[in-house]
This record gives sequence, C-alpha cells and structure tokens, in this order.
Amino acid sequence: MAKLITGIHHVTAIAADSQHNVDFYTGILGLRLVKKTVNFDAPDVYHFYYGDENGSPGSILTFFPYAGLVRGRHGKGMLNTTTFSVPSNSIGYWEERFKKFNVNYKPAEDRFHAETVIYFEDPDGLGLELVFNDKDARAGFSYGQIPPEHAIKGFYNVEIWEEGYERTAGLLSGQLDHVLIAERGNRFRFAATDAPGNYVDILCTPDSLRGLGGSGTVHHIAFATPDKESQTAVQQKLLSISLNPTPILDRNYFTSIYFREPGGVLFEVATSGPGFAIDETPDHLGELLKLPPQYEARRSRLETELPPVSLHIDQYK
Repeated sequence: MAKLITGIHHVTAIAADSQHNVDFYTGILGLRLVKKTVNFDAPDVYHFYYGDENGSPGSILTFFPYAGLVRGRHGKGMLNTTTFSVPSNSIGYWEERFKKFNVNYKPAEDRFHAETVIYFEDPDGLGLELVFNDKDARAGFSYGQIPPEHAIKGFYNVEIWEEGYERTAGLLSGQLDHVLIAERGNRFRFAATDAPGNYVDILCTPDSLRGLGGSGTVHHIAFATPDKESQTAVQQKLLSISLNPTPILDRNYFTSIYFREPGGVLFEVATSGPGFAIDETPDHLGELLKLPPQYEARRSRLETELPPVSLHIDQYK
C-alpha cells in the first residue's frame, strides 16, 4: 500500500527584516528564491520560499518577514532547528565562509553514524545546522557564488523539542507513516522515507522552558502527501483521533491541512503538486511578486507598501 506521507514538504519560519532574510538565504547560504508572494492571511506581509532549483519538497524553507518583530525564544513545544544537507568534504569550505561573513557557529560535532554537524543561526536567531554526509544524491543549487561541490542539497532533518517523545512519536508512527530509525540519548529519529530531507528528530527536553513565538522561530512544519486523495485520507485519520485538522485549503502551489500535534507544534500536510512553475517558468522562479487571485485587485497598493527586495549575490562571492 502506498504511503500517505512521503516525507518533509517544507518548513515555515518568521523573520523581522525582508532584505536581511533574502541576503542571508540567497547570498550566504546560496538557496534559490523560488517564489516571492504574500501571506494568505496577511497580504501586507511577504511570503518567501527558498529551496533547490525547482523548489522540490524536502528543500523548501519559507518565511513570513514581519518588520520590527521582536525575537522569539527556542524551547520545548517548538521545532527549533532546521538542518541542511551538504557533502562531507565541505566542512572546511563552510567554516571559512561563515568566518568571512561573520556568521557565528559552533564547532563541528558527530551525530549518529557518518554525520558531522555544525550549528549556526540566521540574523534573527533561527536555529540552523549543516549536516555533512555522503548519503545525499540530490543536486545542490547555487547562484554561482558557491562552488557546486559545496552547495546545499536541501534539508537533512528537523529537530523538535518536547517534554517527552512518546505522544508525538505515536502520531508520527500511527497516522503519518513514520518509523523510528535511530536513537541516541534523548534524540529519537523518525522518517517516512529513509533519506536526507525527511528525518524528524524528537529531543526530550523536560527541563527547558517552553518556546515563545517571534522572529527567529519556526511557525510550522509541513509533511508531503502525493495528492488531494491521499491528503483527504490523512485528514480522516486525524479526525478519527480528534486532532481536528482544518478543511483543505488552496495555497496555489499545493493544498494544505493544518493541525496541532500533542506537544504543541503546528503540523501541515501539503500536496507535492502542482508546484512553483504554474505561474513562472522554471528559469525565472522567484523574480516577480506573485499574488493569490483574491489579492490581485490590491496589487498596486501592495507593491507600493511592501518593502522592495532584491538579490545581492555579487556581494557574497
């Protein structure tokens, strides 16, 4: 029987400054800005999508940048770290790149088998990691400022902090097609598909404070499902255990349902299609402001009120 959930679709976080966000993720990290649109629920706020060349599920990190928003706090009940996959021979390159652009990072450490990890944060304090490994066959993306052999390939895993892992683990394994594939100390790793870009690590952190929303925190994580039929089946499974998912919502590039997992993290289930090329050609993704149909009548005002942003790739060579 085909799985209803195939892995991670995207992670959505909150930022405080639009241009700083674009500069960090396209300039320093080399991700592609695959879509520039607005928040469906607050159209005076951008929604940026970054990822690989095509914005493939398992590579997409998105942001709502609210100007001047105060920082949140990492803690239990939140997804606190999003990690990117890079080749194992790229440690020296990325350490030097972080030094060059004054990105604070922690010394490399080992995690599980054949994984070396460097933790760092973006300008808002969002928790990020690079995982250096040789098990990722995906192609990386770069605007040219990062050599292809060192480019980010997409996500590797995400890290959720919880009071205890059991209830969230039960949801992942019981309704979302995940299995436990590794554990070490207080870290439990689950996956729907055993490949980089799909690992969900639950950390038991009972002594940590609860997280607080704000800039530098994750708003939600989305899991990928093939289509609306499989999405509806997931929705029915969630209803059967009283998790009260939302109705199916059209997000232009996919459809979505949302619900809270037992530890408090907002989960989404998003369809793998139709994808980001429905309103821009693959060669020109992310170049124009694309609006949901209900906001097209407000385009002139939105284009005036939203802060201008642009790519500054040459500054990050």
